[in-house]
Amino acid sequence: MLNVKDHKTINMFDPFDYLGPKRRKMLDESWAGIFRDHVRHILPVDLLTRYFSTGMGRPTNELVAMMGAMLLQHMHDLTDEETAEQFAFNIQWHYALDITSNSDKAAYVCPRSIWTMRSIMTEYGLYDDIFKAVGDELMKTFDADPSLQRIDSVHIFSNMKHLGRVGIFTGTIKKFLTNLKRQHKNEFKALDPDLRDRYLKKEEANAFSMVKPSESTKTLQMVADDLFFFINKFASHHSIPSMDSYQLMTRILKEQCITEQGGNTDELRVTLKPNKDIPSDSLQNPSDPDAGYSGHKGKGYQVQIAETYSTEEDAEILSLITYVDVQAAHESDADALIPYLEAAEQRGVKPEEISADTLYGSDDNHEAAKQKGVDLIAPTLDRQKGLFCTLTDFEFSENGFVISCPEQCRPVKKSRKKDRFTIAFSSERCDACPRVNHCPVKPGKKDLSYLRYNEKNVRLAQRRAYERTDEFKEKYRFRAGVEATMSQLDRRTGIKHLRVRGMKAVRFAATMKATALNIIRAAAYKKRRNKGKNPSSPSFGGLIGLILIVKEHFHNFLDKIKIAKVTSPTF
Repeated sequence: MLNVKDHKTINMFDPFDYLGPKRRKMLDESWAGIFRDHVRHILPVDLLTRYFSTGMGRPTNELVAMMGAMLLQHMHDLTDEETAEQFAFNIQWHYALDITSNSDKAAYVCPRSIWTMRSIMTEYGLYDDIFKAVGDELMKTFDADPSLQRIDSVHIFSNMKHLGRVGIFTGTIKKFLTNLKRQHKNEFKALDPDLRDRYLKKEEANAFSMVKPSESTKTLQMVADDLFFFINKFASHHSIPSMDSYQLMTRILKEQCITEQGGNTDELRVTLKPNKDIPSDSLQNPSDPDAGYSGHKGKGYQVQIAETYSTEEDAEILSLITYVDVQAAHESDADALIPYLEAAEQRGVKPEEISADTLYGSDDNHEAAKQKGVDLIAPTLDRQKGLFCTLTDFEFSENGFVISCPEQCRPVKKSRKKDRFTIAFSSERCDACPRVNHCPVKPGKKDLSYLRYNEKNVRLAQRRAYERTDEFKEKYRFRAGVEATMSQLDRRTGIKHLRVRGMKAVRFAATMKATALNIIRAAAYKKRRNKGKNPSSPSFGGLIGLILIVKEHFHNFLDKIKIAKVTSPTF
């Protein structure tokens, strides 16, 4: 049964006025004040109510407070038990969530309810709506400007163990056998006991973690043979191949092994692929099949983060995260820019200028951003650094033709076919040039030397020339500020080491933590803006409330005296 409090109706008497002006000011200037005034009433609880009955069952916890508690849990990086404790006793939480009663009905939630709420929000993707609603409200309230934004990614780890190849094989086989024992007992009992115990008995399984490096290849081949045996044995079964753990085994076989006929027989055998041939999106741990591998940062996930910024260093502005997307660790940053721009445009926060590092700065991304009316400030991937003479050193006209070379030599002939250019120089001049051994102009026929390039080469050359200017350096220096955001996300919310596994759960946690950081930043901005102002005086409603409290205590005191007169013979 639904239990939703109307948080838009203002209390006649302030339930938190007993705190006094100083503590009340501390609450108002903290994240709790921002949450109470700008977040609580815009949480999309209507999306949550559809998963509960309006007339049947036990009443739910107050749903606005529960949805808010999910945000606060990730803001402070708490376990479910710690969240329940803060929900019950923390005044800041009560103030933020508008918990005005000390009764168990209002101020108590069990860890199981927190787990259930998180499961619903994770499964149905409600965290995206929370992120957008909170971001839009804070941007409107504090006049944040989305015209300048910067994007970068941060590597994060889910709650999984980092396994080697032997560990991946043995862990997957153990998971399969455990599920087989639960769901198909007869087929499990029919297996060789020694084969079962090799992976299920603790003493036997621990032996795989103590394999000597010199014996690792032999052990790996043994577990690969066992995995191949299990796949073939149950391949024709009517239901076992549909098990998730069985499909993980077939995935490992495809990613890490090669099946071929053995010798003179028709029997198939399995051989292991070399490490260098294993794809980066291969299975890293059977407990988290969605995780990927980055050769630079390791196993796990990465989060794409975009935020607003200002080039006026002395200006009081609020920087807000406008985009969050979780990917497997092997995904390239180059593929993240266009989805971000499309999402920003759809939400109405499209930037006019976006700063990013080299991986985002491909020519395709630069052209796609230009078509959307966005100026991408990102260096090109310059593999020509250190060369004495490159196409960047040439001078171009507006239509892409070379006007002169670095030595001020003008071409004698120009031609263009579709997007390809051919520029001819005098061989006599080129042979005497001090750059002749490094120049992209090459000797040709008829005493001419030729420079050939296409439109993409022109664009890259012009971008590299622009990167050498002070104007580009002045714009690009603000990109580094996004690194502070990644650090703040880790220090304040613990985003780099999560307590969950799987893409859905990781996406939920990362998005909620980014939303929480926006609230923290809004509170800090509000405090800076109001610095130096005197504490607000008690409100008229607060004075009336104080009078009523005193009156109530006085009547209780009189009632106790009356009871004492009746019950005490010597009074």
